[in-house]
Amino acid sequence: MSVRYRCAACGNRTRFDVLSSRRTRAFWHFTLGGEHSVDEEEVLADEVESVTCRWCGKSSSIEVTAETAAVDGAPEGPRAETTARV
Repeated sequence: MSVRYRCAACGNRTRFDVLSSRRTRAFWHFTLGGEHSVDEEEVLADEVESVTCRWCGKSSSIEVTAETAAVDGAPEGPRAETTARV
């Protein structure tokens, strides 16, 4: 299931500023020269704090639409949607 946003004020479905906090556990691999890369990362918590429409600037009119993808082997058809306010 994926989450999408929609602005009820202007109809925007594609451009949003999303402020979120994420807590992760990561395995950092350092070279002898001191440079690092992240080899593994596990998301422990991910919280969306606010969503603002890029077109009209409103944050009070944002709706969350959860779309569920078709099950493997099921015939293609419209996706189911559920909507809630942020």
